[in-house]
Amino acid sequence: MKKESAVKTVAKKTVEKAAAAEKAVEKVAEKAAPAVKTTAKKAATATKTAAAKTTKAAAAKKPAAKKPAAKKATVTAVLQYAGKEVSYDELVAKARGAWNGEAIQELALYVKPEEEKVYMVVNGQEAGSFDL
Repeated sequence: MKKESAVKTVAKKTVEKAAAAEKAVEKVAEKAAPAVKTTAKKAATATKTAAAKTTKAAAAKKPAAKKPAAKKATVTAVLQYAGKEVSYDELVAKARGAWNGEAIQELALYVKPEEEKVYMVVNGQEAGSFDL
C-alpha cells in the first residue's frame, strides 16, 4: 500500500510539474514569435503526455497485493454427562457406522443424554438412532 501511494504521489507531482512547465512555456511563447509559440506548446504537450505515460506505466508495474491465507479454526466439542464423556468425532464415527445407505451429504445429530441416545438425520431424512 505504501508503494502504491508513493507511486500516486510521484505521478501527481510529475503531472503538476508538467502543467507548471506548460504554463511557463506559454508565458514565454506569448512574448516570442508565433512559430516559437506553436513549437513551445507542442513541447509542453509532449512533456505532459510523457508524464501521463510514466504514471500509467508505474501504476501497471505495482505488485499484486497478496492476501494472507485464512486459517481454519480448530473446533473440539465434548459432551459430558453422568460421569461420561463423548467427543464430537466419536459421535460422527458412530453415526457413519450406523448408516448403511447412500453417501452422506448432510448429517445432523440430536443428542439426548437423558435417554442415552443419539438421533440422526441423514441427507434431510430421519435415519434412526444409536446408543451413546
